[in-house]
Amino acid sequence: MARLVPSDATIAAEITRQTAARAPNTICPSEVARALAEDWRPLMPRVRAVAGTMPEIVATQRGDPVDPVTARGAIRLAAQPPSDPSA
Repeated sequence: MARLVPSDATIAAEITRQTAARAPNTICPSEVARALAEDWRPLMPRVRAVAGTMPEIVATQRGDPVDPVTARGAIRLAAQPPSDPSA
């Protein structure tokens, strides 16, 4: 039986939903993959790739911003903090 693969739009919507719900804290990309697929591990590269296309999402590693696609090891995702219009 073929497994359903979520679209990039579905992945982006789940990233947005989870980061908004957890703000200002971060989420692990695996939380998004687990929410979208029973066999979630193969989905991890796509979740990271989609996160990398979302300007409203910041990926961090040990608290420092990173590219979610090229970063090796565990990363966290968060909603980008709002910019200060008075700055």
